[in-house]
Formats: sequence, C-alpha cells, structure tokens
Amino acid sequence: MSEPKKRVVLGVSGASGAAIALRIGELLARLPTVELHLVVSEAATRTFLQEVGPDALVRLIDLCHHHHPIEDIGASIASGSFRTAGMIVAPCSMRTLAGIASGLSDNLLIRAADVHLKERRPLILLTRETPLHLGHLRNMVSVTEMGATVMPPVPAFYHRPQSVGDIVDHIARRAIDMLRLEELLLAREWQG
Repeated sequence: MSEPKKRVVLGVSGASGAAIALRIGELLARLPTVELHLVVSEAATRTFLQEVGPDALVRLIDLCHHHHPIEDIGASIASGSFRTAGMIVAPCSMRTLAGIASGLSDNLLIRAADVHLKERRPLILLTRETPLHLGHLRNMVSVTEMGATVMPPVPAFYHRPQSVGDIVDHIARRAIDMLRLEELLLAREWQG
C-alpha cells in the first residue's frame, strides 16, 4: 500500500509576482508525493493576466489536484481536520498579510492561512511590497510571532542568474524548501 500524498496549499493573492506562484505550482506538480490545493484571490486573477498572460492562470489551475474558489469558506482547506504539510502564499499582498495577522478570515485564502497557524503547520508568506511602512512591518512581526515564515521574494545572486526566469525559479525553490517536504532540497545550496 502506498503512502498518502502530502497535501500542500498554494494561495495566490493580488500582489506583483504571479510568475513565482506559477513556478511554485510547476515544481510542486512534479513531486509525485504532493497533492496540490490552490486558492486564488480576485486581485490575483487580474495580476496573472497583466504579468504572465491570459493562459497562465489556467495552466496553474491545471497543475493542481484541487482548485478552491476564494469565496468557498466551507472548503476542505478551511478546516484544521484537513491535514496538510503546509501552505505557501505567493505572492502575499499586504491586504492578505493584514488579514492573516488580524485573524480576519473573510475569504478562503486567509482562512486557510489561519488554519495553518492554529494547527502549527508551516505557513510561508512571500510578502510583496516595497518600501514598507510601519503597519506592514508590524503585521510581519505579528505573523512571525504566530509561527509563520515571512519570506519576501528577494533575489539571490550567488548562483549567478542569467535571466528573470532564473531568479523566479530560485525563489520558488527556496519557498518549497521551507516546507521541508523532501530529503533533497530543490534550491541550489551555497558551497562556500
């Protein structure tokens, strides 16, 4: 009998960085041990269209095992009894961050993140804004104190990226690595 798949939730909110969400979906879909659940905000739908083209969101949805509507507050991922290996919100808008920080579960994306916090499961937030004001910083501190990992999608240059795609790929791999799903890390390690 095979082991059950590890469920991962990918939340996509309306900040810039849709290409990162798509790459995370592509990488997770390649892992045979992962069952991918997707929830996308209305603003993210618009961002996908503007940043990565009209078919990109459809491609992401097709990669996932389950696509949950943002308004379906009764979906499986809204319950702590639905066990997951973790959740990534990529990109995480400041509105979504504020909702998570305050526990304001007014849509499925924020509710699923809230569930990950209360169940002490990994929650990785690729917060996307610059510059930051004090309210943004306080919300980041708040979610960190609750157990989330705040991971702004800051590019690394030690691996000498040759394209924006290389930068997006590295950020996506690092976010997945934060879930600690596999023995083998996806991102290339610094060798000194």
